[in-house]
Amino acid sequence: MKTTALAASAIAATVSFAVISAALAGPAPVPQYKFEKCAGIAKAGQNDCQTANSSCAGTSKVNAQPDAWVYVPEGTCSKIVGGHKA
Repeated sequence: MKTTALAASAIAATVSFAVISAALAGPAPVPQYKFEKCAGIAKAGQNDCQTANSSCAGTSKVNAQPDAWVYVPEGTCSKIVGGHKA
């Protein structure tokens, strides 16, 4: 009986996590400050929107993925090593 309850709890938790993750996925909110989209600098899983290789925000596969971008204050992208405007 305890094993069945434990298994049911684990399955419920997994399904809940998947539903919550799907609901939260999507583009990052547009910042309230003047910004530019800077590609090539995001850490894996930290991009702000979908790319050709990633389905939505937070799904880039590698650090510095060339098409994965993040919002940065306007005028700073060109000052970051590896950064280019998206």
